[in-house]
Amino acid sequence: MTTPESPTAPLVELTWTDHVSGRKGYLVVDRLVRGVSSGGLRMRPGCTLAEVAGLARGMTMKEALHYDPRGRYIPLGGAKGGIDCDPRDPEAYGVLVRYLKAMRPYIESCWTTGEDLGLTQDLVDRAAAEAGLVSSVQAVYPLLDDEAAARERLAAAFAVDVDGIGLDELVGGCGVAESVLAALDRAHVPYEGTRVALQGLGTMGGATARFLARAGLTVVAVADHRGTVANPGGLDVEALLAARDAYGAVDRSTLRPGDRELPGDAWLSADAEVLVPAAVSYAIDTVNQRRITARWIVEAANMPVLPDAEELLAGRGITVLPDVVVNSGTNAWWWWTLFGDIEADADEAFAHTRRRMRALIDLMLARAEADGTTPRAAAHAIVADRLPVLAERFGWYR
Repeated sequence: MTTPESPTAPLVELTWTDHVSGRKGYLVVDRLVRGVSSGGLRMRPGCTLAEVAGLARGMTMKEALHYDPRGRYIPLGGAKGGIDCDPRDPEAYGVLVRYLKAMRPYIESCWTTGEDLGLTQDLVDRAAAEAGLVSSVQAVYPLLDDEAAARERLAAAFAVDVDGIGLDELVGGCGVAESVLAALDRAHVPYEGTRVALQGLGTMGGATARFLARAGLTVVAVADHRGTVANPGGLDVEALLAARDAYGAVDRSTLRPGDRELPGDAWLSADAEVLVPAAVSYAIDTVNQRRITARWIVEAANMPVLPDAEELLAGRGITVLPDVVVNSGTNAWWWWTLFGDIEADADEAFAHTRRRMRALIDLMLARAEADGTTPRAAAHAIVADRLPVLAERFGWYR
């Protein structure tokens, strides 16, 4: 049987060219379960087909990792979409609408999608409606026991606001933060005094920073596209969140005395125990990994650490907690809510996310220790163990 990390070709791999702007877009459906796949849509300059294919394969793994035979949510296949365009470009929204129109047959039949890097769910929903779609996740509707109740439940969940931030923006960061806390607990490292540096203060990075700060960790550096803001004594996370623009950039006029403005890559060498790359793919390579002194790198972004760099980091005793586990909470929360494993309630969502993410992190780290391997290799092994069950019950690959 093939495994998610093996080089089998995806089921669907296509390139789209916008007839107005000439920009490229991509869709990769890695695998289907019961005829449906799941994976977000990103928009960033320089996005490539190879990048989207890697992300789609990662989604296959994320879905398998969250399989719980006791739950109503049954994992879907993995997929991903990508558009090579700067989301801040004035033409970006038109490109998005035209892309969704072109992908409409797939979204209606087999690809459920949502926000990813460069896009918010509100924007995706608005563009999807303009493209003539019922919903960006409508392909999963035939699998629901009660479609009307499920859609009402998900809409109610998206309307939940927690201290000024939507629940949908917080659950992913809750999962990332719980991954950090689980790793600290296994290493018997106290939360108080543990320092964190993040790249990105958008949806995932901002929520992660909030949950870690509230758990007692000290956020000492945050990077956005304007540079790095740092304070060895700790940044005021709530003030930074309040001062963000729509792209996660912090208004520098709101910084406190003691907050320093540094170059954009300064977060890498921050004096911190935990680094959280939460912005872009391929952020850590074989060259800049030399600057890292942190004990843990926790991948809130998709594919932020290049494989060769991860090997070098492991050789220096630095543990990388992989994206396929760490940032899987948002995707799982969508389906837990839609299928009815949880209700549209923040406390229930956070509790369920923490419980499931901690169980996954503990399982992965225990497997890595037992096998004498990296957490990423352990995650792959766990998926490989689950594939026969999924294949038997649901026809995993086809």
